[in-house]
Amino acid sequence: MNIDIADTMVRTAMDSMKNAYSLYDGIIAGACALAADGTLYSGCTIDHPIPEYSLSAEVVAMARAISDGKREFDAIAIVADIEGLYAPNEETFQFLAEFEIGEIILADLEGNVKFLQFDELVPYKKRSRN
Repeated sequence: MNIDIADTMVRTAMDSMKNAYSLYDGIIAGACALAADGTLYSGCTIDHPIPEYSLSAEVVAMARAISDGKREFDAIAIVADIEGLYAPNEETFQFLAEFEIGEIILADLEGNVKFLQFDELVPYKKRSRN
């Protein structure tokens, strides 16, 4: 991963956190998906009192890209307002697996960044496509 692109993705994810709607869970997160064509898509946490209607920042970023016609992705950056690095939950990992996200960039608000291959976090992902 190009360090300049990764830095831009992390800053975009952090910037998107200001738009989060997080009244129930309390965790504010931002994400930035990198489509294979180089386009960046940001997303933020959208909480709802009915948990099934809540959306993670990662899903929001991906949904924006998908609704723009993107289907191939190189990476996603994720930042949250917690101590340490924030990793997606199981449902979000499964959503990311569907689109074969290759690299996940985890960052915190203090500038710590970790680059991981998707398979390092979820080695036995389920896929619905062949």
